Amino acid sequence: MEVSQITESTQVQPVEMIYADFNGSAPLAREVKNYLLKRIEDGPFANPNSIHRVGRKTLMGMEKAREICAEKLGAKSNQIIFNSGSTEGIATIFHSLIQRAKEKGKDFLIISGIEHSAVYNTFNYYLNNGFEGKVLPTSEDGVICLDTLKKWLAEYGDRLALVSVMAANNETGVIQPFKEIAKACSECEVPYFSDTTQLLGKYPFNFQESGIDYAVLSGHKIGAMTGTGFVLAKDPMTLKPLLIGGGQERGLRGGTQNYLGYETIAVALNAIPTKMDKFIELAQKRTNFEKEIKKTFPQVKIIGEGAPRLPSTTYISYPGIHGQAVQIELESRNIFVSTSSACSDNNPQTSRVLKEMKIDDSIGRGVIRISLSLCSSQNAYGKILEGLKDSYLKLSKVAAYS
Repeated sequence: MEVSQITESTQVQPVEMIYADFNGSAPLAREVKNYLLKRIEDGPFANPNSIHRVGRKTLMGMEKAREICAEKLGAKSNQIIFNSGSTEGIATIFHSLIQRAKEKGKDFLIISGIEHSAVYNTFNYYLNNGFEGKVLPTSEDGVICLDTLKKWLAEYGDRLALVSVMAANNETGVIQPFKEIAKACSECEVPYFSDTTQLLGKYPFNFQESGIDYAVLSGHKIGAMTGTGFVLAKDPMTLKPLLIGGGQERGLRGGTQNYLGYETIAVALNAIPTKMDKFIELAQKRTNFEKEIKKTFPQVKIIGEGAPRLPSTTYISYPGIHGQAVQIELESRNIFVSTSSACSDNNPQTSRVLKEMKIDDSIGRGVIRISLSLCSSQNAYGKILEGLKDSYLKLSKVAAYS
């Protein structure tokens, strides 16, 4: 099969499409598209580790991208270690801190129950390999219990290798009190890693002011190229390379760098402040959307409604109506949503995150996640509202006869 045939067969026709799965992955930002078209035309292309002139020029471009990323996130450029994305970053951070913990005889981990699978599965891997750990409980609105964390910090502090609590949840959009968590961990001299994958680019963030020790970013969540990202480390020298390779990224991440991809992260991050004024507008539109759908269908449940949330995310359920059925109905209208995390969208069961929030199956199996962005079309919520009303009305009639 020719490459052109592959592309043609997989393209979605852009006919009034409403894309509402930005928490899963963002399409390339307009600024990134424009940058790439010119960049690919003009070059340069070389191994950024080569010492000849073209290599040095390529390296300079990559380092400029690092500086821009650092500036936009309130970090120092040497605190950014480029990689393939958040999953690799999470593995690197756990690997690094656990290796150092072993050297000091520490053998305990704390995470929250609402972590992304990339954190949760890594945690379980180490539990099966000599470590002990505890999972923080959450409220019904999906916020971790800070008092319990403080209690466990006092109880297990001498044994703790790290605490891992995400900044914003990928399913619910609920924002955790990450600054308070960072302060509590710092007072007990325990490293704090926060999965900031969903927060960055959707909510104001300053790494230095946050107090977080380690954070991560995936380029595809903010409109940069897929397969790119970085670790933010307060003290990069506490990291150990997961990929040894040839000593790239100051010996902290081997492998020839994806310099084009890293440049697109800088372009995407650089464009975000120009759209920040849309945050309030987006949050207001979401509020109006949720009020209207609950007015029409009072039994509808907004997950995390009472907690601080990303302005772009609504996690909604009509009890007794299957979320995948709603998703299919909306897709027939060219509206694309998710039923939970994109990593588990094909699983019709109540998600682990919702179980941690004590959400029962009648609600948990009915959820759909609507996640927009600062660059979504002005009428996106209106179209989704219309489609959702029709879908719920149709499917509730079917459910009544089943």
